[in-house]
Amino acid sequence: MAVGILLITHEGVGTALVAVARRLLHTLPLPVEALEVPFDGDLEQLLPHASAALRRVDRGEGVLVLTDLYGATPSNLAARLARLGTPVRRVSALSLPMLLRVMNYADLPLDELPSVASIGARNGVVLDDA
Repeated sequence: MAVGILLITHEGVGTALVAVARRLLHTLPLPVEALEVPFDGDLEQLLPHASAALRRVDRGEGVLVLTDLYGATPSNLAARLARLGTPVRRVSALSLPMLLRVMNYADLPLDELPSVASIGARNGVVLDDA
């Protein structure tokens, strides 16, 4: 069994990050899907699509939902999704380093992956003085 990973992002973000992660890692060790929502998306209309995506990546260990911007439509949709019954943990400020770090710790349980994700994001920020 494995934790599922669901990216809920604005248009053009999630699919691109998954594609780059696949290119770098060749195969992703966790089931992952990206759901991109329109800028003017209605939460009530989006919820069934998000729920279906959640079910597709859930393997019985819960789902880590990564969103791009806290407080925006993807984040608000993730909050609604978390109340549907499937064990869900949410992390915002999605980045490629965050996603790659989660994939590199695929054996961890759902409760530990949010901190792994946030460490990946923080460690991915490098001030280059060159």
